Amino acid sequence: MESDWLDVRAKLADLFLKAALRTGAFDKSFDPELRVAEPRFGDFQVNGVLGFAKKQKQNPRKLGEVLLASALEDPELDTRCTLELSGPGFINIHLKAEFLFQWLRRFVGRCELNTLSGKTVVIDYSSPNTAKEMHVGHLRSMIIGESIQRLLRFAGAKVIRDNHLGDWGTQFGILIMAVKRAHLDITRLGSDALETFERLYREGVALTQQDGQALEQARQELVKLQQGDPENLAIWQKINEASYRSFDEIYRQMGVAFDYVLGESFYRDRVDRIYTELQAVGLAEENEGALVIFHREHERFKDQPFLIRKSDGASNYATTDLAAVLYRVEEFHADEIIYVTDGRQQDHFQQLFLSVEKWFQKQHRPVPVLKHVWFGTVLGEDGRAIKTRSGDPVKLRQLMEEAIHWAYAMVDEKNSELAESEKQEIARAVGLSAIKYADLSQNRTNDYVFSWQKMLAPEGNTAPYLLYAVARLNALFRKLGVAPKQPSIGAITTSEERALACQIIAFPSVVRQAIDDLRPHYLCTYLYNLASEFSSFYNANRILGEADTVRNTRLLLCQFTRYVLKTGLSLLGIETIEKM
Repeated sequence: MESDWLDVRAKLADLFLKAALRTGAFDKSFDPELRVAEPRFGDFQVNGVLGFAKKQKQNPRKLGEVLLASALEDPELDTRCTLELSGPGFINIHLKAEFLFQWLRRFVGRCELNTLSGKTVVIDYSSPNTAKEMHVGHLRSMIIGESIQRLLRFAGAKVIRDNHLGDWGTQFGILIMAVKRAHLDITRLGSDALETFERLYREGVALTQQDGQALEQARQELVKLQQGDPENLAIWQKINEASYRSFDEIYRQMGVAFDYVLGESFYRDRVDRIYTELQAVGLAEENEGALVIFHREHERFKDQPFLIRKSDGASNYATTDLAAVLYRVEEFHADEIIYVTDGRQQDHFQQLFLSVEKWFQKQHRPVPVLKHVWFGTVLGEDGRAIKTRSGDPVKLRQLMEEAIHWAYAMVDEKNSELAESEKQEIARAVGLSAIKYADLSQNRTNDYVFSWQKMLAPEGNTAPYLLYAVARLNALFRKLGVAPKQPSIGAITTSEERALACQIIAFPSVVRQAIDDLRPHYLCTYLYNLASEFSSFYNANRILGEADTVRNTRLLLCQFTRYVLKTGLSLLGIETIEKM
C-alpha cells in the first residue's frame, strides 16, 4: 500500500477534489469538506457539494450525482471504498474491510508524518521570571509548549526549544536594593533561596512605595547592573543560578527539556541594533522621550504605541522580543516562531508581529511565520484564578507533590499488595500525567477548573483511564509472551473490529489537525475515543482460543491500539507505565 494513504482522510479529500475537477462542473475553489461520518452513514462523508452548489446557484443533488459518477471511475477509490449519494448531495464513504486490514498490516508501528520536513521552527515556551518560584500560572505554557514541540517533531520539523527567561529588568533593581539593605550573604542560601528572594522582593516593593529614597536607590541599582557593576552583576548571577536549579528540577520531573535558555539578559547587548534599524527604516519614532512604533492603520492600535525604549533609555521586553526574532532568524534560520503564553499578552504579540512584518519588509528580508499560541486561566473550584488560602499563587512544586500524594492513595487502595517502590513509581507517573492531561484535554483558549477528583478519576477522559488501557494491553502481551505475527490471511469481520480499525486509521489525520491548529486537545479527545472503542472490542471479541487467522487479526488490532495510545500519549509529554 502506498505511503500516501497513511492519512486516509487527506488522501480521500485529494481524490475527491481531483474527481470534481475532472467533471468540469467544479473549479479549484471547491472544498470536498471531507469529514468523519456518523456510523449510520459510513466512515467518511463529502459535505462540500452543498456549499459549492449554493454559491453557484445550482441543484446540489445533481452536482452530487456528477461528482459521484466521476469518483466511481477512480480505481484508487473503487478498490478501497464503496460510495453512495445521500440526502441533498452528501456522498457517504464506506471503507472496505480488506482495505482496513491491509492498512493495519502496512502501517503498524509506522505512523510518523513528514508534512513539515525541511522546516525549522523555534518554539518559545515556559519562560518564567527568575528570582521567583514557578507557580500554577506557569503550568500551561510549559505543558502546552512541550506537547506542541513534540507534535512538530513527529511531523518532521527541525524544532529548536528556547526558554526565554525573564532574567533582566526593573525587578532586579528593587531586589538588589532589598538584598543590600538586608545585608544578606546570598552565597550562604540553601534550597529555600527563591523563597528568600520572593520575600525580599515583596518587602522591597512595599518600601519603594513608601520611601522615595528607597525608590531612587532601586533605580540606581538597576542602572549600575545594566552598566556592568561587578557587585550588582554578582548578586544578579547568584539569583539566577538559584532560579535555574529550581526550574531544572521541575522540568526534569515533568519531562521537559530545552535546547537553549536565552533569557532577556542574553539580548541586552543587541538592543542598540534594534533601535538603529527601526529608526533607519522609518518605523520607530521619538514620542515624549521614548522610542515607539505606531500602527496607525490598525483600528485598535492606532493610538496605542508599541514601546521599545523607555524615556530613561531602558529597554523592555518588547525590545528583547524584537532582538530575539532577529537572532532566531539569523542564527537559527527559523522559518517559523511560535510563542506559548497566556491570553493577556495577545495585544503585545499582535503589535510585535506587525512590527516585525513591516521591519523585515522594509529591509527586503523574508518574513518568518509568527504564531501566538495563547491559553486561558487555571481556575479554582470557586471559578476564580487558583490561589492558596493566603491569596498567593499555588507553587507548582506543591501542586506536583500533591498530585503524587493523591495518586499514591489511589494506587495503594487498589493495589496494596504491590511493593512500596513500585507504588511510589506508579503514583509519580500517574499523578504528574494527570496534571498534564487535565490541562491538555481542554481547548487551550478556554479557562478550566482544576479538580483533583476529575483529573484522577479512573473513568472518563482522564490520564488514569488511558494509562490503564495501555497497562491492560501490556498485560495481554505479557500473557502471550510473544509479539503477534503478521497474519498473511485475515479479515475485519465483526462490528467491533471494524469500529476499532476505523478509529485507528484516523490517528494520522488527528495528529495533522492538532498540528495545523496547534491544539493538543484534539489528540486527547481522539485517544479517549480510541481507548473506549478498544474496551468495547476487547469485551465483545475473544482473542485467545480463536483460530489463528482470527486470533492474529485481533492481536494486530491490539498491537496497533497499544502503539497509537503510547505514541499519542508521548506526543502529549505523558509517560506510560508497564502496569497499573
